This record gives sequence, structure tokens and C-alpha cells, in this order.
Amino acid sequence: MRILERIVIVLLLGLFSSCQQPSKEQDALRTGSLRVVTTTGMLADMAKDILGENGEVTALMGPGVDPHLYKATQSDLSRLQEADLIIYNGLHLEGKMGEILEKLERIPGKAIFNAGEECNKARLISIDDTGQNFDPHIWFDVSLWSEVVNPLANSLIALRPDLESDFKKRADSKMESLDSLHKWVKMEIDRLSPEQRILITAHDAFEYFGRAYGMEVKGLQGISTLSEAGIRDVKELVNLIVERRIKAVFIESSVPVRDIEAVAAGCLERGHEVRIGGTLFSDAMGAEGTPEGTFRGMVIHNVRTMKEGLQ
Repeated sequence: MRILERIVIVLLLGLFSSCQQPSKEQDALRTGSLRVVTTTGMLADMAKDILGENGEVTALMGPGVDPHLYKATQSDLSRLQEADLIIYNGLHLEGKMGEILEKLERIPGKAIFNAGEECNKARLISIDDTGQNFDPHIWFDVSLWSEVVNPLANSLIALRPDLESDFKKRADSKMESLDSLHKWVKMEIDRLSPEQRILITAHDAFEYFGRAYGMEVKGLQGISTLSEAGIRDVKELVNLIVERRIKAVFIESSVPVRDIEAVAAGCLERGHEVRIGGTLFSDAMGAEGTPEGTFRGMVIHNVRTMKEGLQ
């Protein structure tokens, strides 16, 4: 089946390449509404704020979807083919889609934006000794996430130079909003006492958050949910919680709850009751139309849930 999948991908991308080589005249005459496709909801939120009414943004990965495990469907491939701009996180977040995205980047004339490449490499968290592989969860440091805004605006300007002033104005507004959000998060976390500032979640997605806002972070699974938690991982986390009398652990909307529930049960067996402090949005936002369905609302929800659980 794996070989068959690769054959299908190669054939489809070959078709994309033959259909996606616009002439210079076509580029010069492009004035229509832009079609933007993103992988995650966080990227879609940013794209919508900068694009405004000048196009349509589609996120392939909706609420509750784990980007580490997501496989592109045939309809996704059609959307990618038709998109004027494809936006993805990079840094291996879209693990199962990596091969498709790499092939798309090699198609002449296809506009691709890799958010991770726009961040200051010195601010990325290395996950091994090579210095070449980094934690992909860059949106959890809001100040780091803001580094993506202006490069994304420039990619849209390249497609629609006539809308440059509008895109720049919207990008400036987005930067102000993110700066305000970053300061609010820092102020709220500062209200927790030092001993309360330990965040335990289903997988290791909050390292940027911990570094930016002064919290110790422990994840049961690794950086990617492709790695599974074992008995030893559960036991070590139980020992930590019991020894430090931690009050709450948190589940994530895009990760199964069974492993965190196993940790809570293990603590109870040791005579320490740790509660599930609530659900955090990590690799996916909430449902469209809800506050948590926006990046700002997602972050605010997470911070308030953490505070309530840890206090």
C-alpha cells in the first residue's frame, strides 16, 4: 500500500506540474480573488487576517486534527492544485504530508510559504544534537509567531502587487494584536506562584510556551505524536507528580485522552489525587464560529484553563 500511495502521489503531482506553470502574461494580469490553502488552523487564522476580503482561505486540518498524523486526501490534493498560495508550518509538523509538500515546492510557478523558515533560527528549540531539527510548535511563543506575519504579507503582495498597501496595513494590525496578546499571556502567567508553574500535557507541544512565559513543561509523549508513550514514560511522570504534589494535568483536543487518564490513575494508586485540569488546544484550534476557533481565542482559553487548573 505504501508503494501504491507513492505512485499515486507522483502521478498527481506530475499532473499539477503540467497544469501549474503560469506565463508571465498571466501573472501580470492576475487580479482575481486569491485562493489560499493552509495546513493548520493557526496558519489559516493568520492568512485570513492579512488577506481580508481579497480572497478565500481553506485549512486542510480542522478542529481536533493531529497534524503529525494527518494524511492528505484526494480532495486535499485538488485544493492544493488549485491554490494560488500554499502555506504550511514546516519543521516536520506535517509529518505524513512532508513528501507531498516537498514535491509541490519543486513545481515551477507554484507559490509555497513555509512558516518555520521565516523564524529566527536562533530562537528555535533544537530537539537533537545536530542543530538541524527543531520543535515545530512555534505558535505557542506569540512573539515568535509574529515573525511569520510580514513574510506572509510579502508572499501575498508578490501575487497581488496592486493590494500591497492593504496587505501591509492588515499585517501591521496583526502585529499589534499579537504583541498585545503576548503581553497579556505573560502578565497572566506571572500571577501564578513559582511552584504552580508546571504544565503537564499529553505530548511535548508547549516548550515554546514554557520558555516564553516562565513555565516548566512536561509532555507524556515526545515532540511528535508519532511516538507513543510507554509504561516507563507513564511511571516517570507519575513519580514526578506525586513527589511534587502537582494538582492538575491537562489533556489536548487533538490527542487521545487515554494516556493522561492512565497517569491520573497511577497517581491515585500512589495516594495522590491529580485532577484533569481541562482541555488545551495544542496542534489544532477550536470549532469555527467559537472563540477558540481563532488563534487569539485559543491562546486565551489555554491560559485561563491552565490558571484555573493549577491554582
